This record gives sequence, C-alpha cells and structure tokens, in this order.
Amino acid sequence: MKFLILPAIVCFISSLLITPLVKRLAIKIGATDQPNERKVHTRVMPRLGGLAIYISFMIGIFLYFPSTNDAWPIIIGGSIIAIIGIMDDILCLSAKVKFVGQIIAAIIPVVAGIQIEYITIPNMEQINFGILAIPITVFWIVAITNAINLIDGLDGLAAGVSSIATLTISVLAFSLGNPLATLIGILLLGSTLGFLVYNFYPAKIFMGDTGSLFLGYMISVLSIVGFTKSAAIFSLIIPIIILGVPILDTTSAIIRRIVNKRPLSSPDKFHLHHSIIRLGFTHRQAVILIYLLSAVFSLAAIIFTRATIWGASLLIVALLILIELIIETTGLISVNYRPILKLVSGRKSSLDHRRDI
Repeated sequence: MKFLILPAIVCFISSLLITPLVKRLAIKIGATDQPNERKVHTRVMPRLGGLAIYISFMIGIFLYFPSTNDAWPIIIGGSIIAIIGIMDDILCLSAKVKFVGQIIAAIIPVVAGIQIEYITIPNMEQINFGILAIPITVFWIVAITNAINLIDGLDGLAAGVSSIATLTISVLAFSLGNPLATLIGILLLGSTLGFLVYNFYPAKIFMGDTGSLFLGYMISVLSIVGFTKSAAIFSLIIPIIILGVPILDTTSAIIRRIVNKRPLSSPDKFHLHHSIIRLGFTHRQAVILIYLLSAVFSLAAIIFTRATIWGASLLIVALLILIELIIETTGLISVNYRPILKLVSGRKSSLDHRRDI
C-alpha cells in the first residue's frame, strides 16, 4: 500500500494548488451559483471547482498510471462527463441534454467490456445477465452519477461522501488484488481531498456539476471494476452498501415525488441534508452527521466482505432497519410516514399509562 501514498499526495497537492486558480477562472467567466429559496447558501458562489479535481486526477494518471489500455475507457468516459459538467456550470444545460451526455459517457466503458455481467448468490452460483448486462450497467452508472449530483447541497457534502466511498472502494479493491481500481481510486481520493480543503464549510468554492457528475461517474465505474468480477457472495451488494447514503437520498426523492405526483426532475428542499437541518442541526453538524452515516455504511461493506452467509444476512437486516429509521426520523418521504416510530411511541404511551394506574 506504500507505493500508493505518493500518487495520492501528488494529486492532493495538485488539487490544493489548482483550486484557487479555478476559483478565479469561475468568477472571471461568470460560472457562479446564485442563491435562491431552494439553496442553503445566501451569497453568490463560484462553481466549476470540479475542474480542479479533474485536472489533478489527470495529472496523477499521466504521472503514475502504467501503459495499459484497461483504463482508457474509464478516462475517456470520465472526460466526457467532465466536459458536460463544465458546459453546465457555464451555460446551464437542460436536464435532457445532460441526461443524453451521461448515457453516452456510460456507454464508453460498457462497450469496452466493463459490465455488470452477473451476480453471485449464497450457494455461490452465478446469475448471468447476458445481453441485459448492457442496460443494467448503463443504468447503474447513470443512477450513481446522478445520486452524487443530488447530494451536492451543502458545503463539502458531496466531496466528503465521495471521498469516504472512494477510500472504501480502494481499500477493498486492494484486498481483492485489483490494482486498476485501487490506483484510480487513490488518485481520485487525493484529488477530491485537496479540493475539500476549500469546499468544506464555510466553502470558498463549489464543485458544481463538473465535480459532482465526474465523481459520481468515476465512483460508479470503479465499483464495477472493483467488485462485480469478484466471486464474493452478493458481490453487487457491496457497492450498493458503500453508496448507501446517496442511493437512499435519491430513492427517497423518487418515491417522494411519485407520492406527491410531481415530475421526477422537479427540485425540492426535502433531501437528506435539508431534512437534517430542519431537525435543528447546523450546516456543519448536518455535513458531519452525513459523513458519519457514510462511514457506517462503508464499515458495514467491509464487514460484509468478511462475514458468513448468516452474518451477512443479519447485517443486511440491520442496515434495512437503520435506513427505515433514518427515513422516518428525517421525514425523507413524508413527515407523516413513521410506522416504526409510531409503534414505539404507542407502546411507550401504553406503558406510561399502566404505570400511572
């Protein structure tokens, strides 16, 4: 693992030096984020910060990546998604244009053979997807790309959650003997942490869609390269657990909008970070709390890879209960949806009543 420390440091320092330059560029060309009733910030902020992450990552690729064709589909796809993000941060592209661009970027690694071809079930048999592997993989990449994009609502949130996920993927990929996913993950981690120095509360610059789309895309592809070829039980569940927080937030948003009969693309102020702030937490506390949740899911993923079938099953049940409690406590779907909390509250009231008698 020691040989990975220097590349991470180089990308970290590169990002640390490049981010202020990107900030000046964003202000100069008008790539700024205006405050409105849906956003938490109250002043005009430069965005486009993801460009610093991308450039730092590419510096690491240029300096440390061995001459191999394996990484080029990932790099090309990541570059396409970064360009889409840059254009959106400057020109404000429509949702349809961004979606088409995401599909194109997702197809690049899929065509090159990076696919979710099968899943492994408890008796160690494989369920092969066949031709369905292509749409399943494209869906996964686009879904995770947008999931990271959706949680980019507080200072340092997307960068921090992405760093936790990337670190976990890199460590597990290393333990599975996957040098490609490990090195790309480490380079991405260093680049993101360097930017996070300027992006953590109170932020001096936002990553914009350039950063959130690029990070989401790279993490989604890394999770495929790192785990889906593994013979581990429930191999596809590992990245799902690691990305539990953004997946939870995105899934809740979809359900919430369906329940309220609103378009899926319509923005609202009921995402996980919004809901936690409404509970009374400060901006900084909400970010740190979501970091801790992400760390819990990542730790669960690591434990999952080493658990027996029964242990893994119990862990999944525990995580599902945790997710349900998060949804009910924060009101992610609806403030009225809290079956477990109402049941517990009802029993408590009943016990109190009996004591009074």
